This record gives sequence, C-alpha cells and structure tokens, in this order.
Amino acid sequence: MKNSRVKTIVYWALALAPVLLTGLVYGNLPDQIPLHWGIDGQVSYGSKWQLWMVSGMSPLFGALFLLLPKIDPRTQNYKKFQGVYDSFCYVMFVFLLAMTGVVISETFYPGRISVGIAVTVMIGLLFIFFGNMMHKMKSNYFMGIKTPWTLSDTTVWNKTHRLAGKLWFAGGLAIAAGAFFIKEDSLLFGLMMTIIFVVSVIPVVCSYLWYRQLHPKGE
Repeated sequence: MKNSRVKTIVYWALALAPVLLTGLVYGNLPDQIPLHWGIDGQVSYGSKWQLWMVSGMSPLFGALFLLLPKIDPRTQNYKKFQGVYDSFCYVMFVFLLAMTGVVISETFYPGRISVGIAVTVMIGLLFIFFGNMMHKMKSNYFMGIKTPWTLSDTTVWNKTHRLAGKLWFAGGLAIAAGAFFIKEDSLLFGLMMTIIFVVSVIPVVCSYLWYRQLHPKGE
C-alpha cells in the first residue's frame, strides 16, 4: 500500500511538473514567446498563454495513461509488463517537461541552446529507450507495433517487437549522433524523418510476412 502511494505521488509530481514550472515563471514572461522552430531555423512566436497548452499536455497524458490499460480489451496483459509501462509514462513526462523548459529557456535567453539539436537528441533518446524496452511489451491495443497480424498471433507480436526494438535502438543512436555531426537543420530533420519512417515500416512489413508464414491459408 505504501509503495502504491509513493508511486502515485511520483507519477503525478512528474505529470504536473510542467504546469508548476509554467506557473512559477508566467508572471515574468513577455506577451509573446517562441513556440515553434521551423526546419529553416525560423522562430514563430505566440501569446504567452499558449504555454499553458504546451505544459498542460503532461497532466492530460497522465490521465490518459491511467485510463488506457483499463479500457484495453487485453487489460490483463499490462500486469506482465507493468514496469515497462510505468517507465514509459515517466519518460514521456520528463520529455514533456524538457520541451516546456526549452520554450522557457528560449524566452528568457534566446539562442542559449540550439533548439534543433536539443529536440533531435531528445527524440533520439526516446527511440533508444523505447527500443530497449519494446521486446518486453505484451500484446495490447495501445502500445507497440499494433498491426492486424501482431494482434492476431502472439508469436508474430513477439518476433516483431524483438526486431522493432533493435531497429528503434539503432535508429535512436543514429538520430542522436546526427544532431552533433549535421549542422544544416533541414538535412538533420530529413535524416530524422527518414530513420523514423524506416524503423517504423520494416516491422510492419515483417509482421505481415511472418503471419503469412505461420498462417499460409489465412486461417
């Protein structure tokens, strides 16, 4: 019971952290703040109240992450990878906190950080983390590579996620490394999107091929 209470406190502390950070600095924010960075390096500004929308995504996801396992038809499977699911939630909260921090940092200290590099590295780290955890995910309708073929066959699910885990881990490393070696923002964005496309499509195609091998007559 105590561990459950501590876990709940940590969960919501992380989920609400971006909102609390926004509240601490909101009174000192200028009327216009940077909210979007294009691949050409151009910055778009918006009203400071929009920072509440950015930071508010974290508690919104917090509520959603608690709801999804309860409405998933395979809710019992979450118990088999609860630690992975919890880690996923925490990492997403930290990512959203970091994104809020980037906006605030660039508001008060423009140019202090390279937003393109920072965001690319963070996305690369996300892929590394997910890749390392993916093989531990059990069949469900909300996380992982959810194709008709993985959802229909546990063997296909497991093989697909072992492959996807390796691809996402390697892709994350390439994305993070590219941020330090490619100086052109448009090229860096192109590299990231290409890697994401490749590591996402290959497991989907393989899941179909493996399903057809196991079920040649479509049964």
